[in-house]
Amino acid sequence: MTSTDISFTADGLRLAGTLRMPDDAVGPLPALVFTGPLSGVKEQVVGLYAERLTERGFITLAFDHRNFGASDSPRRHHEDSAGKLNDLLGATSYLAELDAVDPDRIGCVGICMGGGYALRHSAFDPRIKALSVVAAAFNDPKAMREGMGAEGYRNVMAEMAAVLQAEQASGTIDYIKAVTDIDGEDAAMGGAEPFEYYGTERSASPGWQNEITRSSIRELLTFDAAIGADFIAPTPTLIVHGRNDDFCSPDAAAAIHERIEGTKDLLWLDTTNHIDLYDQPAYVDPAVDRVAEWMAEYL
Repeated sequence: MTSTDISFTADGLRLAGTLRMPDDAVGPLPALVFTGPLSGVKEQVVGLYAERLTERGFITLAFDHRNFGASDSPRRHHEDSAGKLNDLLGATSYLAELDAVDPDRIGCVGICMGGGYALRHSAFDPRIKALSVVAAAFNDPKAMREGMGAEGYRNVMAEMAAVLQAEQASGTIDYIKAVTDIDGEDAAMGGAEPFEYYGTERSASPGWQNEITRSSIRELLTFDAAIGADFIAPTPTLIVHGRNDDFCSPDAAAAIHERIEGTKDLLWLDTTNHIDLYDQPAYVDPAVDRVAEWMAEYL
C-alpha cells in the first residue's frame, strides 16, 4: 500500500491525517474514515485498523482529531465532542473530493470512544453508507446520571463549572493524566488496564502525551452518542464487542444494537478485557475480518 501524510480543515483548523491506498488501486474505490479512543492519535489503534483494512482493498483515512497529535489545537489535549463531530464532517468531505474515492461508497469505522462518535456522525451524515464500531463507548448522559445518581451527577457538573471558572480567571488550563496505574492519582482513565496499553511500548507514539484537560470529563459526561442509534437507519451498522469489557459496557452495546432499526449485526468476541481489541491479534484479526466483510457487502 501507499501511505501519505495529508491534511484537511475543519472549522478553520488544520487536521493531520494518514491516507492509505491499496497497491495498484484502480479507482474509484470505497473509502473508510476512522475515529478512535479517548486521547488516541493516528499512529495507535486507528492506524492499525486502517492499515489492516487498506490491505483488504479500502482507501482509509486515519487522522488526529483537533487538540491531539499533529493537528491544530485551540485547547491542547482537550476532548471537544462537538468539535470532533465537525472533524468527522471535514474528514468525510476530504475523502469525497478525492478522485480515487467513490463518493457513494464511503464508510465509517470507530473504535472505543470513537465508536460513539462514529455512530453519531454516521446517523446524521447520509454520505456515510455503512458503519462499523469496535469495542465502542456509547456515551449517554441519561445513563450517566442514573449510574451516578441525580445529586452526584449534578455535583460533578458543579465541579466542572468551577474548574472552567478558575481557568477563566487564571488563564491556566487544568490538566490531569490521561492514564495512571497509581491508586488515587487523578486521571481520565485510571487503573492497570488502560495503563497497560498507553503507559507501555504497546502504544508508543511521538504524537501521544499522557495528559488531558480536567474539563474533558465534562465532555464525556454530557456527550450523547447513544442517540445516534435512533437515527442511524437505513445505514447498515455492525457492532463488534468483547464479552468481557469493564470500560465499554457489553450491556450498552447490546442495548444500542436493540435500538437500531434496519440492517444491523452484532459480533461478540471472547475478550479478556477492553484493550484486547486495540492491538491483540487474537481479537483484532476477527474484528478486522468482519468489518471488511461488512464494508465489502454494503459499500
